[in-house]
Amino acid sequence: MKVLLSINPEYVEKIFSGIKKYEFRRNIFKNEDVDTILIYSTSPVKRIVGEFKIKNIIKDLPENLWELAPENTGIDKKKFQEYFSNKEEGYAIGIKEVKKYKVPKLLEDFSIKKAPQSFTYLK
Repeated sequence: MKVLLSINPEYVEKIFSGIKKYEFRRNIFKNEDVDTILIYSTSPVKRIVGEFKIKNIIKDLPENLWELAPENTGIDKKKFQEYFSNKEEGYAIGIKEVKKYKVPKLLEDFSIKKAPQSFTYLK
């Protein structure tokens, strides 16, 4: 199963370059069958630009998630702490098998009317 994740273009490029090894989330999808993430690059790109396979998903305290690989987070510690402020737990989605689309796709190509705030399931 696949989900579409909205990701800031700054972090999308770090995923494609291999710098970012984990995608951090405050909330995660409930369906355990999800194995692929489609990457929706938010404004100004506003396109589905690629995908990656899920290596693993780690649920832990934010400070422990940071320690997974501080040099491979693709985000500075201050932004990370702001993102997880007031959260007792978070998630790190391990990234593997990244594929960048030669031609970015529109949301409409997947029968989606508007970009998800966080994620949406795909059929």
